[in-house]
Amino acid sequence: MTNISRPKMTVPMLVQRKAEQSRLSMVTAYDATFASIVDAGGVDLILVGDSVATVMQGQKNTLGVSMDEMVYHVRLVAAAQPKALIVGDMPFGSYQSSSVDAVDNAVRLVKAGAEIVKLEGGLFVQDAISCIANSDIPVMGHIGLTPQSYHRMGGNKIQGRSDGDSAGSRSRLIADALAVEEAGACAVVIEGVPAELASEITGMLSIPTIGIGAGVQCDGQVLVMHDLLGLSERTFTFAKAYSNFRVLAQQAVAEYVAEVSNGSWPDEQHSFH
Repeated sequence: MTNISRPKMTVPMLVQRKAEQSRLSMVTAYDATFASIVDAGGVDLILVGDSVATVMQGQKNTLGVSMDEMVYHVRLVAAAQPKALIVGDMPFGSYQSSSVDAVDNAVRLVKAGAEIVKLEGGLFVQDAISCIANSDIPVMGHIGLTPQSYHRMGGNKIQGRSDGDSAGSRSRLIADALAVEEAGACAVVIEGVPAELASEITGMLSIPTIGIGAGVQCDGQVLVMHDLLGLSERTFTFAKAYSNFRVLAQQAVAEYVAEVSNGSWPDEQHSFH
């Protein structure tokens, strides 16, 4: 168990960690309980992801989660007062229409407790990133497999394998990465791209890259907490279950049900007289 008395992670430390070649770890969390657990494990960043839509709300993709819901979950994570940096996802529809909306919604996440906001896209969101960053709000980019582009991609599919300049192509992803950095982002997630391309992009940027399904050469890695803990029913090539919480939880509940059924719970030790 990592010592939770470690110093508070700050935004300037991100570039410092890249310069030191000290890899960054990021894990999602959506409430105070699990935020405190992953923070005690020593993660550098906690992502309050719009993945809450799929892993907690049971939705097919991330498109349905609202801004109000993201504010709520950021507030829950912030209540744990983690040493890790809190990254709040900007959901679909919160920044696409205008840079004014982007700044306003970024402010809402910061007021709820986010220390960085994250939004998806490259060239097309360069202005939004710039306006948010110019408002003194740290921004994390997200390129490659961007789940909010679910319909354009025809599902969640690996990006960067094709040539040309169209969205999702190798050349376009490089341009997206450079645009995100130029706009003032403090870091960028690279998701679902060939490891060689992610490595090339990492070498080009002065800001840290955080990979998921993007190989080991990124400056850091991120996993969804439910995948990491083995809570998910499905398994993914890009994820690893470091425990099997789903089975352990089922066993604990089954034992409780059995004790209630046979009358052994509650016992004398857990009863009042």
